[in-house]
Amino acid sequence: MPINLFSFQLTAQKNGINKANDALKNETAVSIQSGYDAYKTIALNIWDYAELGYKENKSSTLLQTTLKDNGFTVEAGVAGMPTAFVATYGSGSPVIGILAEYDALPGISQDNSPTKTPIANKTSGHACGHHLFGTGSVAAGIAIKKLLETGKIKGTIKVFGCPAEEGGSGKVFLVRAGLFNKVDVAIHWHPGNKNAVWYWSALANKSAKFKFYGIASHAASSPEKGRSALDAVEAMNNMVNMMREHIPQETRVHYVITNGGKAPNVVPEFAEVYYYVRHPDKTMAVSIFDRIAKAAEGAALGTETKMNYEIIGGTHDLLINKTLAQNMQDNLEKVGGVQYTADETIFAKKIQTSFLDKFPSIDNASTITPLHLENNLGSTDVGDVSYAVPTVGVYTSTWVPGTSAHSWQAVACGGTDIGIKGMMAASKTMAFTAIDLFTNPELIKKAKEEFIETKGDYQYKALLGDIQPALNYRD
Repeated sequence: MPINLFSFQLTAQKNGINKANDALKNETAVSIQSGYDAYKTIALNIWDYAELGYKENKSSTLLQTTLKDNGFTVEAGVAGMPTAFVATYGSGSPVIGILAEYDALPGISQDNSPTKTPIANKTSGHACGHHLFGTGSVAAGIAIKKLLETGKIKGTIKVFGCPAEEGGSGKVFLVRAGLFNKVDVAIHWHPGNKNAVWYWSALANKSAKFKFYGIASHAASSPEKGRSALDAVEAMNNMVNMMREHIPQETRVHYVITNGGKAPNVVPEFAEVYYYVRHPDKTMAVSIFDRIAKAAEGAALGTETKMNYEIIGGTHDLLINKTLAQNMQDNLEKVGGVQYTADETIFAKKIQTSFLDKFPSIDNASTITPLHLENNLGSTDVGDVSYAVPTVGVYTSTWVPGTSAHSWQAVACGGTDIGIKGMMAASKTMAFTAIDLFTNPELIKKAKEEFIETKGDYQYKALLGDIQPALNYRD
């Protein structure tokens, strides 16, 4: 049989690239692993800071300083957010971006033990593991910088410091400011209870604080002279809860009353309720939000109060890029999962006794989930990035299998070497994927073609409109 010389040459060239890339990846894995103790210290410092969205001053400064010390040029305070930054090293194409988060959640305080133990005088915690997220992304960026510095790859690496993912939609403002316009591919990751490439979308989300203004009066001696802002909040909530019967079943609507008055014997002159609206389709999420706003208007009319609302956030669904996901899956399998020591196994079994549901085997921390489509009921501002540039992400086992995000168990795991080991696996996976992108222009080309096809003729517009970042939304 005659040999197809062209195909033979392409195969030989590909094999040569693969061997060279494997050598770079081995070097990078060693480089990242050698920084284990340093990156652990950074992550645990941010875990201890537990700073809320747009208040991550110490966390952001620590990551910026780490990048500056490693040769990056850092632009701070971008897109109107004091704790956002863009760190850059290199020049020319391709331009690969790595996303970093570092905000904590309110109302969840926990030490790093396997039993529920809140930390005294602390009201927030890293229940979504963003201390690991930011540190792991910085570690990957520094590893790529070393390859650029020695001329082993060419192009530009950018690390995007992304504040306030938890409700503040920080990345939306980065996208809106055009900071991803010259980026070829964006890479991200997230702490989790398994090792899997992100191969699912996300719910579009729009959120706001509804503020009602009434008239204060003595609740016993002259209630007729008052108009209760709390009544308006409760009337609004009642209408929204009745509306649940008449919206698509995949919709998610949730709220908290952030201010309901100060004393029972005073008719509340101010009350506030904070709403999230989520739906797989971005246009439907906006439509349902508009209906909820009408319920607020009706509540104000019926209680003779006044109402306005402040948009806090709004995020798109997430576009999947199969080309990039398949590449990252290969790299995740090269890196492997998380291996527990005997003490970590004891910790894991202890923490699993606190779960309400049945939990998977602890061995799941060391296995890699095959690439497959899943349903996802969460939201992320990475979705807006995915509408600006081809985007790919990975989950790694930073939490004991079966752990829920936004739980005290997640905070506890994130303060141990279980969390740090998962972070290092994510850092290596992102760095390996970046190496393939720097060395294989065809991979980027194919990813961009898929991105254009998937996005179609949709013209991106931020769901939160032209508002400025709600820097005090956690107050």
